Amino acid sequence: MRIGFIGIGAMGKPMALNLMKAGYELFVFDVSKEAVTAMEQQGAKPCASPQDLARQTDVVVTMLPNAKIVEATVTGDTGLLSGSRPGQILIDMSSVSSASTRQMAALARKNGVGYVDAPVSGGVAGATAGTLTIMVGGEADDVRKVDPVLRAMGKNIHHVGGVGAGDAIKVVNNLLLGINMAAVAEALVLGVKSGLSPEIMLDIIKGSSGRSYALEAKGPGFILKNNFAAGFAIDLQYKDLELAIETAKTLETPLPLGTLAQQVFEMARAKGLGKEDISAVIKVWEELVGVQVRENK
Repeated sequence: MRIGFIGIGAMGKPMALNLMKAGYELFVFDVSKEAVTAMEQQGAKPCASPQDLARQTDVVVTMLPNAKIVEATVTGDTGLLSGSRPGQILIDMSSVSSASTRQMAALARKNGVGYVDAPVSGGVAGATAGTLTIMVGGEADDVRKVDPVLRAMGKNIHHVGGVGAGDAIKVVNNLLLGINMAAVAEALVLGVKSGLSPEIMLDIIKGSSGRSYALEAKGPGFILKNNFAAGFAIDLQYKDLELAIETAKTLETPLPLGTLAQQVFEMARAKGLGKEDISAVIKVWEELVGVQVRENK
């Protein structure tokens, strides 16, 4: 099976490399020529456009920043559908809205092309290790056909429903992550301001009712270590909260905590922290309160 991969950035590159490790013949395209060259040096075959890539492959994976770019990649003059053929399957692993995904899937079906949405959770570390959680939406037959491809990139594969369902659960998951991360930052700063040791707080809370993934994953290895290199960037979390808020508006569903969390991340972006890990949101409260939550050496 020949696989095409479009979007070989921080997440996409290790995912693409894992496909090659699994033995797939890989064709790649990216707007960054440097990214394509780096993959070519690893043995991937470069393509001139999405259209060119589609013409040479059986399954195409896209891992792109937002819905606008996904839509342009799928439908443009040299987009995927202009080079696709009946029986081909497109897997979009980007974090986009369900509405956009259903629109792209409908266009693909008119061309006899299957469409699967498969957003991921696990960050760069999970992409590198091949242990991503992948939330899959699509027709059962299409999902079955691409299951081996997904398992080359992830460990926990969940078929959650029809087209768009994968994107829907990803929005819900990242809504919770954003709210939890903002809450962890507030709480830890309050604790230090109250005279508590960060290490003691983390040790107690991880065994108590206040525990969360945000606390356990971002506390010891990021905040306490003063290590804010992006595992999952603030800009991306902000975008995912925006997706949740947009979805809630269309469904006439109030989202007060999500909206407030987004404003916290907006404050972090205003401080120039957008490219740093989401744990760097704690710097907003540290600066306001005049304390620092770091490991006591």
